[in-house]
Amino acid sequence: MSKKILILAGDFVEDYELMVPFQCLKMLGFSVDVVCPNKKANEQIKTAIHDFEGDQTYTEKPGHNFTLNASFDEIDESTYDGLLIPGGRAPEYIRLNPRVIEIVQNFNKANKPIASVCHGILVLAAAGIISNKTCSCYPACAPDVGLSGGKWADIGFESAIVDGNLVTAAAWPAHPEWLAKFNELLTK
Repeated sequence: MSKKILILAGDFVEDYELMVPFQCLKMLGFSVDVVCPNKKANEQIKTAIHDFEGDQTYTEKPGHNFTLNASFDEIDESTYDGLLIPGGRAPEYIRLNPRVIEIVQNFNKANKPIASVCHGILVLAAAGIISNKTCSCYPACAPDVGLSGGKWADIGFESAIVDGNLVTAAAWPAHPEWLAKFNELLTK
């Protein structure tokens, strides 16, 4: 029986940070469910493409529509082996959902692998699970790490860092290392 991964997403999640992990984890043989608060299986969420084009911050363009394959209200997080939180705009508001926070806290209490990239750290900070942890994220979110009692690791955009059960990275260019480290934790 393959291990199960849960991905928490929402409208305007970063396209690459949802699509690439979803496809890679399935390619590695994991069962992957993507959910969004207040949405059901077969409904869609919109994605956004964030790119680095020499401006002071990333640019944002419309991405693809992504069809959810599980219903948020029906998931039982205890049946999953790992949690992944992509970045983009979605973490800004899904962290306001008490059930999202409960899910993240339950994964952490069970010491199950949790992968977060870019703005996904906002959900981990809101769940109160990064205190005394060293994490990476998009630099604009570094103050949230510090205010939550964590330490921000300035490791660039192509690296990832592991601290306990957390695997974090700054942005999608880190996918090869970030997903490899997440896979290592999942297959221990």
